[in-house]
Amino acid sequence: MEFRQETLRIGGERLARERVIEVMNPYTNECIGAVPKASVEDVRRAFEIARAYRPKLSRYERHRILLKAADIVVARAEEIADLITAESGLCKKDSRYEAGRVRDVLIFGAHAALNDDGQIFSCDITPHGRERRVYTQREPLLGVISAITPFNHPMNQVAHKVVPSVATNNRMVLKPSEKVPLSALLFADILYEAGLPPEMFQVVTGDPAEIADELLTNPAVELVTFTGGVAIGKHIAAKIGYRRTVLELGGNDPLIVLDDADLDKATDLAVAGSYKNSGQRCTAVKRMIVQESVADRFVELLVEKSRRWRYGDPMDETMDMGTVIDEAAAKLFEARVNEAVAQGAKLLYGNVRRGALYSPTVLDRVRPEMNVVREETFGPVSPVIRFKTLDEAIALVNGTAFGLSSGLCTNRLDAIARFVNELHVGSVNVWEVPGYRLELTPFGGIKDSGLGYKEGVLEAIKSFTNVKTYSLPWPAA
Repeated sequence: MEFRQETLRIGGERLARERVIEVMNPYTNECIGAVPKASVEDVRRAFEIARAYRPKLSRYERHRILLKAADIVVARAEEIADLITAESGLCKKDSRYEAGRVRDVLIFGAHAALNDDGQIFSCDITPHGRERRVYTQREPLLGVISAITPFNHPMNQVAHKVVPSVATNNRMVLKPSEKVPLSALLFADILYEAGLPPEMFQVVTGDPAEIADELLTNPAVELVTFTGGVAIGKHIAAKIGYRRTVLELGGNDPLIVLDDADLDKATDLAVAGSYKNSGQRCTAVKRMIVQESVADRFVELLVEKSRRWRYGDPMDETMDMGTVIDEAAAKLFEARVNEAVAQGAKLLYGNVRRGALYSPTVLDRVRPEMNVVREETFGPVSPVIRFKTLDEAIALVNGTAFGLSSGLCTNRLDAIARFVNELHVGSVNVWEVPGYRLELTPFGGIKDSGLGYKEGVLEAIKSFTNVKTYSLPWPAA
C-alpha cells in the first residue's frame, strides 16, 4: 500500500513545494510518501490566514461538523488504520484501536459543543451583597492556537488538539511529527469534508529545527499546546514568553503489585500496559513495582506471557506488536537494557532487535537508579523492581522526576487510599493499566510530566477559552 501527500495546507490552498520530507515505513524502511518541508514564510502565512479569520459557527454547526467527521472516520476506519500502521509501524490491532479512539474524541467534542458552559452567581449571599446576578460565558481566544504533536498516536494526538479547538470556535495551526505527518493531513481532509472552514485548522509539515521558533513566537499565537518530550517541553516554556502553555510531557508510570493481588490478572495488565502501542505511550507501564513476597511468581508469569506476545510485520493481522518508530529508538532501548544488565539486572526475556523491530523484554532485579527506569524508556521493556513495605513502594513511585499516572493491583482499601492520597501523579487506576482513561476525562501530570493543566476534551475546552463575566440587576427571590 502506498500513500502520497505532496501538498501543504495553507488556508485550504494546495501549494506545491520542491522541498519535501520523505515518510518512511519503519518495518520495510521504504518511502511511503512525501510531504512539503514548510519554510518559515509558509508558517507565517498560515498564522496570518488564521488570525484574519473570525469563526462564526453556531454551537449546532460545530456539533454537526464533528459528528459528520466521526461518521467519516468510522466509514474509513480501515484506510486510517492502514495509514497509521504504514507510517508509524504500529500493528493493525493498535492502529484500528486508535481509529476508534479518534471517533470517540469527535463524538465527545460534538456533544461538548452543545453545552452551555456558563455559570450564574446570585449576589445577595453576603451582608454586603446586592440584588444582582453575575453570569459567565466562555469565549474563543483572540489569538491563534499553535499545536505540536508527537509520533506515538499519529491521529489521536492530533484529534485531542483539534477537536476542542473546533468545539470552541478557535483557530489552530498544527505541526505534526515529521515522522508521521500523513495521518494529520488525512484528519484535516476529513474535517474539511465534514464542512470545517479550512482557515479554522491548518496543518504545516516541516523540520522543527527550521520552523519551531516561528510556531512558538509568531505574534498571532496566544496559546501553545504541546505533547512530547520533557526537554522540548521545557524549551517551549522558556521560549514563548507571555503566552499560555499546555504541556503534556513524558511519564515513568508504575504498575504497583501488592502481595494480595491476583497475579494472573496483574500480569495480564503488565504485558498489555508494557507492549501495546509498542510501549510507545507516555502512560505505558515503564516500571513494575512488585512486593517481594510475590515477585518470583509474578516474574514467572510475566515472562510466560511476554513470550506469547507476537511481534513482527505490523500489517500481519496476527501480530500483537509491530515496530517502534525507528531504528534509533530500538537501539536506545537495547543499549539501556544492556547497561542495566551490566549493572546487575537480570535479563529474563527479549532484548532482540532487527532494525526498528524490538522484542518484548523482561528485566528483573532492577534498581531505581538504573537509567532504564530512572529515565523514560519509551518502548516495550518490562523492568521489575521489588519492594517490601508500602512506604517503600510509595517512595519508589514518587522518587522520579515524572508524575503522570499509575496502576495499582490490590484489593486492600487501606492501601488504595494511601496510594491515591500519597502518590505524586496525575491519576491512579486501581486494577487497570496506568493509561486507562476516556477521551472525555481529565488527563495529564505534574512535575516533569506537565504543568498540571489537563487534556481530555472537557479540560482542553477550558484551556482553549477565556471566561468573561457580566452582571445584571436581579431582584432577590
